[in-house]
Parts: sequence; C-alpha cells; structure tokens
Amino acid sequence: MSPSRRTFLVGFPAAFTLPVAFRPALALNGESEPMPVTESRRSFSSGGRAIAVDVFEPGGQMRAPSVVMLHGADGLGFNNRYRDGAREIAASGFRVNLVHYLDRTGERRASFATLFQNFLPWTETVRDALAWVAERAEAETAKVGLVGISLGAALGLAVSGADPRIRALVSFFGPLPQGVIAPEARLPPTLVLHGAMDPVVPVANAYAIESLLRQKDIPYEIKVYPGEGHGFRGQAREDATRRVLAFLHRHLAA
Repeated sequence: MSPSRRTFLVGFPAAFTLPVAFRPALALNGESEPMPVTESRRSFSSGGRAIAVDVFEPGGQMRAPSVVMLHGADGLGFNNRYRDGAREIAASGFRVNLVHYLDRTGERRASFATLFQNFLPWTETVRDALAWVAERAEAETAKVGLVGISLGAALGLAVSGADPRIRALVSFFGPLPQGVIAPEARLPPTLVLHGAMDPVVPVANAYAIESLLRQKDIPYEIKVYPGEGHGFRGQAREDATRRVLAFLHRHLAA
C-alpha cells in the first residue's frame, strides 16, 4: 500500500468525533451581536434515496449567501457540534445547509470497511445537494460556499473543482483524496485549517493540499495550529472561527 493511500485510510476511523465548535466571533453585517437563527428539516433525492438537510437561516435576512456544510465520518447522530457550528455560521448572515450525505448509503456513521466504495456515491450526493441548493428560489445561487470537516472536507475537495457554483471552500483537518481531483480541475479559493499534532489525519495532508493549490495558482489561506489535534480548543478554536467567518464573508458576501 502506498503512503498516500495509507494516509487516506487513516483519515476516517469509525470512532471519529469532532471536538470543535464555532463561536459567533464575527457578524457578517459588522454588528457585534449574532443574528437570530431559524432551523428546519428538508430533503432532496439522490441515488433513489431521500437525503435529509438541516437548514439554518438568519432571521430578518431575505437573501443570504448559501453554505453547504459536510460533517465528518461520525455522522450527525452522535455529535451535536456540527449543528452548533452550522448555527453559528448562520448567525453571521449565511444560509447553512447541513447535508446528511450518509443517508445515501443508509449509515449513521461512515464504515471504515466500505469507505472507498462509498466515497463516489457520497460525492454524487454532495453534487445533488449543490443542485438542490441552487434550485431553491430563495437562495442566492450565484455564490455558494462549502465547509467540510474531515471526511466532509475530502468530499468538498473532490467536488469543488468541477462545480463553478462553489466560490469558497473551507477544509477543517481534511485529507487530500487521492485520484479524485482531475488535473484540469479549477478549485475555488480555499481555507485550510489543521492541527499540527492531528493523530487522525496527519498534518502532511494540509501541506499536500497547499501544494496542490499553489500548483494550480488558486488563492488560499492556511493555518496550522501548534499542539492541536483532530479538532481545536480554546484560542485556536476562536481563531479558526474568526478565520472561517471572515473568509466566507470575503468570498460570498462582498
């Protein structure tokens, strides 16, 4: 097994959890207080299956920029922090669509044994999610952001190079998926956030993504947090939040 494939394999253990939460450090409209957020459950069809989407919308804002959010391998049945993160982004003025892409394969968490065979169906579901977001009449379809965490970040990289609707990509401690990014792919501006001591997805993945972005002359930002693992705490968490919201604001709302 090659080193790159081994790195990809260790990125998604079944026991993965997300020790990171967003905080409303920056309001999109420049105000210090976050906006009220409304939440709803919707769905679309992908591969003959119903895919649930938790939608978080800023109150009092009719046309907010849209963000597609992709959780990690642990899924949404075991960890409320993904919803906390989506809620915080929405409170800064974005319409966040948290996609239950594991519905495509009938799983509550990603299975290590079937990870590779399921990666393609999941990417198809993410593409269908982007089309669903674009078709919604109330969406600001010209610009869509994608925020991916771990496995979700790998899926985000896989789809972003072929979908011009994605104007900003955020990768939280995600691996660089091997062989799924076409040489001609034009990735959007990308923010890479990673812990230097990540035991799940080694930090070498962040630098590999940076190298790819440089080769393609794609605008990017990267922040590697010393001493942080697969998730951020304290000041690192707050700094990551500020960077994410500022990045989305700059590329989606300007």
